[in-house]
Amino acid sequence: MIKDMMSSFELHQPVSIGDALALLKRNGKDGWAMAGGNDSLSWFKDRVKKPKAVIDLTGIAELRGIRETADGIEIGALTTLAEIETNAIVKRKFGLLAKAAGHVASPQIRNTGTLGGNVSQDTRCWYYRAGLQCYRAGGNTCYSDTPTGMNREHTLFEASRCIAVSPSDVSPALIALDAKMVIRDSASTRVVNAEEFFIGPAVDITRMTVLKPGDLLTAIRIPNTWAGATFYFEKVADRATWDFPLVNVAAAMKVKGGVIQDMRIACGGVEAAPKRLPVVEDLAKGQKKDAEIAKLAGGAAVRGAKPRNFNHFKVSLMQNLVMRAIRDA
Repeated sequence: MIKDMMSSFELHQPVSIGDALALLKRNGKDGWAMAGGNDSLSWFKDRVKKPKAVIDLTGIAELRGIRETADGIEIGALTTLAEIETNAIVKRKFGLLAKAAGHVASPQIRNTGTLGGNVSQDTRCWYYRAGLQCYRAGGNTCYSDTPTGMNREHTLFEASRCIAVSPSDVSPALIALDAKMVIRDSASTRVVNAEEFFIGPAVDITRMTVLKPGDLLTAIRIPNTWAGATFYFEKVADRATWDFPLVNVAAAMKVKGGVIQDMRIACGGVEAAPKRLPVVEDLAKGQKKDAEIAKLAGGAAVRGAKPRNFNHFKVSLMQNLVMRAIRDA
């Protein structure tokens, strides 16, 4: 809880993916991969995370850039959110991602914050970030899930001891676009669906993604499946600039003759992982895109929600965001 200076660590600045992977393997759980540093430095300054070695990835050119491929686009994990927000290819084909990136924090943070860092960041729970020994930190209590706990920002669904949520704005958009995450370790490369990249506490309460010590997210691939579709993104936060979402929604739809032919939709801020809404997708497919189906979809989206003492407002907020996503896209 002492917040006067960072703990000491070794700083490594590799210039190739191979060197970075070797350093991550050598340091194991004591190593920390740092991208833009906006979230990492906050942890270090508060002395909550104390890695022995920090691997600064910013010198690795291979991890930057947006490339068109035969199947869609590939975005390097170190590509900044500002680049994604303004890139002509992303705006033309996948405007949903450009808009989501443009809602992250502030222009200054988007200029340094990266796509890989945004999807890999840890939760913002007050108690966890303060260094208390909650379940996620290895203790045996969830301080948020008590009669007097501060849980205004916390989950509505699928809580398993920990009720913290994913803070990422771009994650629901990547799920709606059926993105693929390219992960490398020192021995192999694997590709994981964005929907499976994020995990809840029932899978592993110490992590929010499938990344383990030694793993490195190198790129995000977005297939042409949803290129040029009808998109909708909206974020509700306490302040328009800087704040993390209370709830956000991202939707991709294929609409023909006013009828929804196909759809993917996900919400953030309501579960430990970004929550895809298959019940809404199934309800909307084949239906006319109008206010009536939008209202039904909003009600279906919040079915099974279990609000905490101070976040009941999130139920109606999520319901209205889903409704608007279908009606106003």
